[in-house]
Order: sequence, then structure tokens, then C-alpha cells
Amino acid sequence: MDASSKPAGLRRTLGLPLLVFYGVGVTVGAGIFALIGEITRLAGDAAPISFLLAGLIAALTGLSYAAFASVYPRAAGEAIFVTLGIGAFAGRIVGLAMVATGLLSSAVIALAFAGYVGTLVPVPQPVLALGVIALLGAIACYGVRESVIFAAVITVIELSALIVVIIAGAPLLADTATYATGLTPPTDAASWAAILSGSIIAFFAFIGFEDIENMAEETVDAPRILPRAILWTLGITVVVYVLVSLVAIAVPDRAGLTSSEAPLAFVYHAVTGWSPAPISAIAGIAMTNGILVQIIMAARVLYGMSREGLIHPVFGVAHAKLQTPVRATLTVAAAIAILTVSFELVRLAQVTSLVTLSVFMLVNASLVIVAGRPAAARVLVRARPVAALGALISAVLIASELIRLLD
Repeated sequence: MDASSKPAGLRRTLGLPLLVFYGVGVTVGAGIFALIGEITRLAGDAAPISFLLAGLIAALTGLSYAAFASVYPRAAGEAIFVTLGIGAFAGRIVGLAMVATGLLSSAVIALAFAGYVGTLVPVPQPVLALGVIALLGAIACYGVRESVIFAAVITVIELSALIVVIIAGAPLLADTATYATGLTPPTDAASWAAILSGSIIAFFAFIGFEDIENMAEETVDAPRILPRAILWTLGITVVVYVLVSLVAIAVPDRAGLTSSEAPLAFVYHAVTGWSPAPISAIAGIAMTNGILVQIIMAARVLYGMSREGLIHPVFGVAHAKLQTPVRATLTVAAAIAILTVSFELVRLAQVTSLVTLSVFMLVNASLVIVAGRPAAARVLVRARPVAALGALISAVLIASELIRLLD
């Protein structure tokens, strides 16, 4: 078969900076803007510890992803990793679970976006939701570099808003009592139970870094770049979240913060006395970014699973000219649109966290299994103890959350 007759592949155009922007963009999104109040309500002054614990859980799995990605740098990473360790059936379930998580998250974010914008313009909310899905689906189809650059620009805006909140709260952060209150581990069981409850919600705000692996086939020198991008993303995210949470717990009006529908905007107003509108507007932009990166992620998982023979081959075709998985992207956008107009999704943060923790547990367990085989790659063998710890902690968190939900 000559080169001209080969199926079109994905174009490798992404380097470390864009991948880190992509990772931070998909991680720092609607979660921190929407959940800081709820996490503070659950964990109280120990909210920063909840973020640190959630970041530790993400980091353990991030190291497993980084190790796997250095050996198997392909799209649909989770599905392939679990297939290698546990089997094809589990791999299919994991891949489809990640797609479902992306679809559900995007539908909820689209509805939230429409609810916000609907207060500013006289357009029906379903029209706004479907319009933003169609626009972002088209951007995702046009080209991954263009999509990731778009996401990177919005990421800069998001991070700027968080940095503004941190700088505005600098006088509060200058007080060492803030650090003593927020970062001193408690000694009683009740406080740790509250921290654990907060960390499960905080974990939702870390979901996204694993999507970096799904860009493997569009990354230059993927085995070297992907692990670095994952770890840089987690490092930046942990630092930003902990600083924001320290500012939040220093705000005097705790009741106002925990009851606010726009908690980060409330924090900004509380520490500056200025209008919260700019932060609220940026939160809407963050929601747009969240939809785009989830469309990109879900389409790449479908594409990768199709190429590996785990699902129907119709999704494993890249557009000859655009060199993007257009069929998979359009399917994902259509599914999000249907969910948006058909369902009200409740307790999404808890459900998404449980699904993602289950995937993380299986990925970590798969690394332990693969690393124990003869001739296993050295990087996997080195990561085996970390993966075992990640699988154990994920299982404990899943059990504790199920017990809490059933209580």
C-alpha cells in the first residue's frame, strides 16, 4: 500500500507548553469556581487540607498515567491500560465510562452556561446550550491545534481570575495564622471525617489531568512529553487550589460563602469590595472551556478505542483533510446536545467522582499487574508501589463515598 492510500492519521503538532495549558484548562474549570463554597462548608478551616489530600490522590494516579504513557503513548489511554492489565472487557467498560463522564459533565456545564448567559440576553436557555455545543463541536472538528490554542487562551483567562483572587487576598495570606489554621492537620476523628468529605468533592476539581494522555497521537515525542505534561499540570493545579482555599477560609463571612451560588465571585467581592461581575463572567468562560476540552477528550477516547478494535471501527477514521476524528467528534457533540435537552442531572459531582475514582483504581491495578510480568518495562516496575497505593486509596475513597451516599 503506498502512502497516498493509507488511512489518514492524526497530526502531531502538540508540544509541552500547549499540553500543559490543555491539562490545566481541563482541570481548572467549572469545578473550582463552583465548588469552593461547598468544600469550605464540609471541611471548614481545613479546606486546604482537603485540596491537598485530593491532589495527593490525583498525583498517585498521575504517576501511573505518566509511567503508562511513556510506554504506551496512544489515545484512549485508560481503556488500553486496563485492557493490557485486566482484559478487553474491562478496557471497554473503562473507555466507555470515560466517554460517559465527558458527555454528562459537558451537558451539565452547557446547562449551567445557558443559565448564566440567559440572565444577560433574552434567548431561551435550550437555544443557548445547543448553540454553544454546536460552536465548540465545530472548533473541535476543525483542528486539534486550533482547539487546544482556543482552550489555552481561555485557560490564561481562568488562571488570571484565580490569580487576581489570590493577589486580592494577599493581605489575608500574609497573616501566618491563616496558614496555621488551614494547613495544620487536626487530631480528632470528626475533623478528619469532614476533611475526607471535602476531599471527595475537591477531587472533582482535579478531574481532567488524565485527559492529557488522550492527546498522545497528536503529541510530538509523546513518550517524553506526556509524563512531564501530566506532572506539571498537577503541580500547577495543587498550588493554585490551595492558595485559593486559604483565601476562602480567611473570608469573615463564612455563611455567605458557603451559601453563595457564585462562591469565588463572593470571595472576590469580600476581599476587594468591588463588583463580582468580572469573576462571574470569567466563570461562564470557564464553563465554555470545560465543554470544549470534554468534547476533545471523549472524541479521542472513541477514536482510540475504535483503532484498538474495542468498539465499532466507524469511529476510528480521521478526516483526510482536517486530520481530526470528525465522526467521533460529531457523535459526541450530538450526544451532549441530546442529554442537555432531555435530562436534569443531579449529584453530578459525586457520580463523576465515583466513576473517575473507579477508573483510577482499575488503571492503578492494571499497572501493578503489567509491571509484575516478565520483561515489563523498567519505568512500570519502578511505578508499581505507587500504583498499588493509588489503587488502595481509590478503593477506600469509593467505599467511604458509597457509605456516605447510602447513609
